[in-house]
Amino acid sequence: MENKVRRTQEERSASMRQRLLDATIDCLVTYGYAGTTTSKVAELAGVTRGAQVHHFPTKADLVTAAVRHLAIKRAEFAHTQLDRLRAADDMVGAALDLLWEAHQGPIFTATVELWVASRSDEELREQVSTMESLAASSFAEFDRDVFPEFPGHPRVRHFFYTAMDTMRGILLNGFVLTDDEVIDQRWRRARAHLRTLAQGILDELTAEQSSSR
Repeated sequence: MENKVRRTQEERSASMRQRLLDATIDCLVTYGYAGTTTSKVAELAGVTRGAQVHHFPTKADLVTAAVRHLAIKRAEFAHTQLDRLRAADDMVGAALDLLWEAHQGPIFTATVELWVASRSDEELREQVSTMESLAASSFAEFDRDVFPEFPGHPRVRHFFYTAMDTMRGILLNGFVLTDDEVIDQRWRRARAHLRTLAQGILDELTAEQSSSR
């Protein structure tokens, strides 16, 4: 009975932490980093200030945990899409589409808020840097499925980093250019160029592999 009670308490505690972290992301999207406060997070999560303080005593604690939460959510998305990627006829195109999809919505918006805030906050910058490394590594794992002949090759991995940098640049413009059609047009144009770049890299690596045999 004691173990069951302990598990129930642990489950409630984990659920409350999850609600607080999700509420933090929602606050970052709605109010920005500067407008995100522990009281607003507690209100949005539907918990008391005392419960919030118990789990995350300060805003720094809360945001640091939210950064890790974001990294996990972004990594989980990448891994859940691998089967869909493997079933595609055009692996490169499908990988680009999945990366673009992964950068949509509130998670990316919250991430941008943390990027901007970390410019002048060294402690936050270290946390965000760790998050970005984890997320980028998860997305870059696509290379083993898209280019199975060259798993982990630096040129292939750099292609995916370039693709992500391109997507983020387009989406950052989207905060100013609110016309979704313009953003979609820019992505389609960039996607075509990235698709050509990927084919060129594949052709060159294949030629190098053949010549070395």
